[in-house]
Parts: sequence; structure tokens; C-alpha cells
Amino acid sequence: MDIRGIDPRDTTWEQDHAQYRVYFWDVAAVTAHEYEVLGEVDIDEVLTWASQYAAERGWAYTVYAAVTTDGDGPGLIRLAGVLGDPFAGV
Repeated sequence: MDIRGIDPRDTTWEQDHAQYRVYFWDVAAVTAHEYEVLGEVDIDEVLTWASQYAAERGWAYTVYAAVTTDGDGPGLIRLAGVLGDPFAGV
């Protein structure tokens, strides 16, 4: 991990609330369940819900921020959870 100070003036926009996507991975059944989380919700709330929901079912999960950039269309930025697709190569 590389940590360094930054100049906060290097950004051009900021958004207080994000749109999230949560993917739950049922590895035993080779099935994914995807949810979109909308509204004025904090990432801590999303992580708590995702962790509890996955634990109750014995699943893994990944939480993403859904973003749209000019010209590229919608995309996802992983915030927590499983890295990559656990079904790759299955």
C-alpha cells in the first residue's frame, strides 16, 4: 500500500451519495444474485447489510460503486468483498 498526501483541488466534482451494486456469490450453486442500492445511504450501511445478508446464506459478496463517465457508459468500482468473478474458470 502506498499512502501519500494530495492536493484536494485536483478534483472537479464531488457527489454526497453514491449508487451501489451488491453481488452475492452462491459458490455452491454457481449462482450470483445482484442488487442495486439507491437513496441516501452511507457505505457503512451497505457494507453492514451485505455482510449480514451474505453470512445468513453462507455466500460471499462484492460491493461496488456504480459510476458513469463521459463517453464510457456505466461502470463499477469495487469497494469491498470478493475480488474478481469467483465463477471464472468454472
